[in-house]
Amino acid sequence: MNRKPIIAGNWKMHFVVSEAEIFVKELIAALDGGPDNVDAVVAPPFTALFSIGKLLRGSTIGLAAQNAHWETTGAYTGEVSAKMARDVGCKYVIIGHSERRQYFGETDETANKRLHAVFADGLTPILCVGEILEERKAGRTWTVIETQLRQGLAGVSRDDAESLVIAYEPVWAIGTGETATPDQAQEVHAQIRGLMKDLFDETLAQGLRIQYGGSVKPENVRTLMDQPDIDGALVGGASLKVDSFIKLIKY
Repeated sequence: MNRKPIIAGNWKMHFVVSEAEIFVKELIAALDGGPDNVDAVVAPPFTALFSIGKLLRGSTIGLAAQNAHWETTGAYTGEVSAKMARDVGCKYVIIGHSERRQYFGETDETANKRLHAVFADGLTPILCVGEILEERKAGRTWTVIETQLRQGLAGVSRDDAESLVIAYEPVWAIGTGETATPDQAQEVHAQIRGLMKDLFDETLAQGLRIQYGGSVKPENVRTLMDQPDIDGALVGGASLKVDSFIKLIKY
């Protein structure tokens, strides 16, 4: 099945609004309406979403929020809802990123609640899963990821799951310069696709886009994307420079 690759830049806690605007203006000019065969996405910090959303109107580049709370409104100081993300132009929301799990108490259960809220507001979640180094060394990679997916996707309907994007990010490779080998990444991606067949069906599994994340850069993106079950990349550091991000999009 032909799955359209998705290359998403997670800017994390980088760029004030003026810096984000300069970046996106350069990106729009460089891509000039293309490429048509890849979905390009940027995930700025919350402070820049409104401004970047306006700049991206009419472009082919999608906007993502880096997180979203599971409630629509309420007394949740410091939180942003999926409804608010959609209101400023977001199409995607990153859910369950390893840094949210590591530093901010995200669990499979809270990721699941966020996922349902994102679906309810008509947005596309990018659900992140991945193992830490100790888990990989202990041979528990798949056990960890299967648990994250089964619990993270609990109660999700097939209709909603059709729009889901999954990002496999081995935590030991995020921001470290270490990258899973293409074979290592492909093995896990194939297992994820197999699990989605078990949870839903073959048609959905074959249509699902699964990204790889973990020190993806222009030098290694092609060998990763050549793997049969890798459908894109969730990129951190290499998405913070326009030139390198464009190379990733045009891999």
